[in-house]
Amino acid sequence: MSNAATPQRPGVRGGPAAATVLVVVLGVVITVALIAVGERMLQYRSPASHLVLETIDACVAVLLSYLVYGRFRRSRSRQDLLLLLGLALLGVANAGLVLTLARSDWAGALGLWLPPPLRVIGTLLIAAAALLPRRSVGPALQRWAPALPVVVVLVTVAVLLWQRDRLPQAGELDLGIGMLTGSNDHPVLLATQILTLTAFAAAAVAFTIQARNRDDVLLRWLGPACALGAMARANYLIFPPSGPDWLYSGDVLRTGCYLLLLIGAGREISRYWAAQADAAVAEDRRRLAREMHDGVLQELGYIRSELAAFTAVDEARVNRIVGASERALDEARQMLTALGRTDDEPLANALERAVEQIAERYGVVLALELDASIPADSAQRHGLVRIAREAVLNAVRHGRAERISVVLGQDENGQFLQVIDDGTGFEPGNRTADQAGFGLIGMRERAEALPGSFEIDSSPAGGTRVEVRW
Repeated sequence: MSNAATPQRPGVRGGPAAATVLVVVLGVVITVALIAVGERMLQYRSPASHLVLETIDACVAVLLSYLVYGRFRRSRSRQDLLLLLGLALLGVANAGLVLTLARSDWAGALGLWLPPPLRVIGTLLIAAAALLPRRSVGPALQRWAPALPVVVVLVTVAVLLWQRDRLPQAGELDLGIGMLTGSNDHPVLLATQILTLTAFAAAAVAFTIQARNRDDVLLRWLGPACALGAMARANYLIFPPSGPDWLYSGDVLRTGCYLLLLIGAGREISRYWAAQADAAVAEDRRRLAREMHDGVLQELGYIRSELAAFTAVDEARVNRIVGASERALDEARQMLTALGRTDDEPLANALERAVEQIAERYGVVLALELDASIPADSAQRHGLVRIAREAVLNAVRHGRAERISVVLGQDENGQFLQVIDDGTGFEPGNRTADQAGFGLIGMRERAEALPGSFEIDSSPAGGTRVEVRW
């Protein structure tokens, strides 16, 4: 019996947690260094640079929400829906902040007070995406998902317009600048900073834990990105900006958070299209396999069956043609099997299936001893399978073997494949001119291409042993 087994794909272990911890450590080091030297010595006054960073944040957040929407359409999960809503609201908040910094016509109380609540709601939604269990959403939410951020923004605007007369205007009590830049002079502003810091920190921990057990590219970047967002909030608490004309560490760290998310989304898109390409290739291979089965194999089988009628005319020639037809059928069946095989199939499984097909067709006893841990890339696997098939076919056709052993293993000299039969055997040096000899040459060339070595041990009435090492 074969002990071949399909090895399980290893999970993601350690990597996401290490990335999140690295981001936190870097953020802490930067913050401590700024405390030591005083950020006032490192602050940079540049309204244009501040506007550029806020524009980058807004554009990246909107782009990310669009990309996550495509992910949500495929997964239909509540986690992706909440992540979509959170990123969309953060994008709108940043866009509003950009318009306010640019001093557009509408930059009054509404322009000052709209970004903070949207930022808080967006951050809380991202935290909810990380903390709530994964579930599928209903058809109604799937249909109306793109409209939900618009609804939240309109409701927030309506509330602010309702309370418009009570909201401070720009320049009043420095509160307008506080809302615009993140100053902590007001208790509400301080609570907002602490709430967003807590939400980002909780999301970073939850996303990092989930990424350890799921093969999800975007999820692996959400933990570090949220950790950087938490560090940005911490910097705003420690170093509250005093005006929109100055750049501070919190601004740079917040932009870094969005860029990490953009990298994760880009990698997920790359994996998605790679999977789509693989699926297209697999479908094309299945189509070719169907065409070959219904066309070439059927015609070759018909030719072989019809040749029996000409045996009395020239039996030797008919036998040669029948042999060629059988070899063509074997090659076509091998191609059919290769078209239906995945590229990540273990070597032991491919060998087992290939030689068992021949053993069943010719009625020989097959003994398999296959080590499933032996690795091989696609080219090596193809070469070794062809060598094994050729060796088994030679044993059946030329050696008239009744029992064949196939061994795949490794020892102190490396990895090896052996095919041993109890047939009549032959003198290898005297068989290079006939069909079996060409088969031996092909096996040797395939073995050397692994790269590896080829050895054959045979004698009349003594059976044959074919061995490949690589």
